[in-house]
Amino acid sequence: MRCRKNQIRVLYSFPHRLGAARICYTAWQQVNGLAAAGARVEVMAASFGRDVSSNVKTSPTLSRGPFRLPYRVFGSRRMFALHDYIVSKRLQELAGRVDIVHTWPLGALRTLRVANRLGIPTVMERANAHTRFAYEVVQVECERIGVPLPRDHEHAYNEEILRIEEDEYQRAFRLLCPSDFVVKTFLDKGFPPEKLSRHIYGFDERTYHPGDRAEGSSKGITALFVGVCAVRKGLHFALDAWLKSPASTDGRFLIAGEFLPAYQAKLAQMLSHPSIEVLGHREDVPDLMRQSDILLLPSIEEGFGLVCTEAMGSGCVPLVSDACTDLCRHLENSLVHRAGDGATLAQHIALVHGDRGLLATLREQGLRTAPEITWAAAGTKLLDVYRDTIAKFPTADCPEVAGN
Repeated sequence: MRCRKNQIRVLYSFPHRLGAARICYTAWQQVNGLAAAGARVEVMAASFGRDVSSNVKTSPTLSRGPFRLPYRVFGSRRMFALHDYIVSKRLQELAGRVDIVHTWPLGALRTLRVANRLGIPTVMERANAHTRFAYEVVQVECERIGVPLPRDHEHAYNEEILRIEEDEYQRAFRLLCPSDFVVKTFLDKGFPPEKLSRHIYGFDERTYHPGDRAEGSSKGITALFVGVCAVRKGLHFALDAWLKSPASTDGRFLIAGEFLPAYQAKLAQMLSHPSIEVLGHREDVPDLMRQSDILLLPSIEEGFGLVCTEAMGSGCVPLVSDACTDLCRHLENSLVHRAGDGATLAQHIALVHGDRGLLATLREQGLRTAPEITWAAAGTKLLDVYRDTIAKFPTADCPEVAGN
């Protein structure tokens, strides 16, 4: 008889500091969303930077109390491997009490092997496109515009990282893809469709919400870029498109994020334009989004542009590439261009600059979309993916377990 449990029991393995920035924030929100959706979650993370929901069990692997093993001293890959080893040992002790194992890249090989041996379904989070694709597309663009990547940059080609990740891809039963763009990068590398499961990320509606704004104003529009100012995010396309559009004559383009030095030097002339304000790293991004009309994110490679959903929830209209997220729907709640097509982005900026009625309509549609793309909604979607994964796992036949 197929195993049907009332509550899915999840072992969530995360080899970083849960609740810190970037993917650490994504994982923290994901855990809380799963718990809210009804999953029974145990998180084994290297350390914890924020509290999680009270019904989530936490088990640090590389910390005890205030003490944390320093990644900078021992090296990230050694720490990821140690985390993986500890989780794999603990998983053996949890045999029969875990329905699915959720892993993240570079810290999962041993855990995946043990789960496979025990007959437990596994999923691996793909917060970005296939790494080989990401390396290739970023390298090509860096060479095209003449910006070298530091050797230790996360998108600089690294054969060892690629080997580990591609081994993990094969060993995981399913890969969790937050966008159709990510799915395509794996299909293009020969992965079967049935191995790729779609889910979404979300936004925190308590933090990102619309503010008051006067519609129909004749003054210039305010554009916003949020994120690491690196080649893969396509800021050079955004700057060129902005300066070629009439919006640059009476509008403002705010850039919130830290620059790769060589990239900033390459863009110095465009950044000096009086309509452009370089803000650096900011802690007031929600306020910036509420004050801005449009979000520009012409990424050439993404997993899921979190700032896109945050912008929609704030009443800021995304003008983004098709690499960002398919939750941005062209002429419905966003304007979407093909990645690398700066000419079309310039046309889109000019369009909303000249048609404030369209801008208002896109904003309203984005706000209507927002309830469907919160972190709570993302948790419910992910739990459904777990159920489907368990149901289709080859060894999912098992007796009913009383009390679950």
